[in-house]
Amino acid sequence: MAMSTAQTMHPRAVAALWALLVLLLLGGAAPMRGVVVAQPSPNPSCGAQLSQLGPCARYSVPPMPGQALPAPGPECCSALGSVSRDCACGAIDIINSLPAKCGLPRISCQ
Repeated sequence: MAMSTAQTMHPRAVAALWALLVLLLLGGAAPMRGVVVAQPSPNPSCGAQLSQLGPCARYSVPPMPGQALPAPGPECCSALGSVSRDCACGAIDIINSLPAKCGLPRISCQ
């Protein structure tokens, strides 16, 4: 019986793939060049909120074994603080639902 790729991958590789997926989702939410963007509203869309998390990108990839995760800088903390709870939870729910939609086993980080 063959194992799926996700079952045979090193946990660090799986975590790095999830981080890459998050970054791709964030990048996809950023406005495209040449597109006119409306003035910010008091409640920006979730995509607009997530697109501001670029300063957090380097903190979303697990460090090498034995290395400490660097503390996020003030730009990251400020950007993260501007993301609403509903937006953050919705993005996490979407990411967590993707393996099942792709026929892959659920990933547990516990």
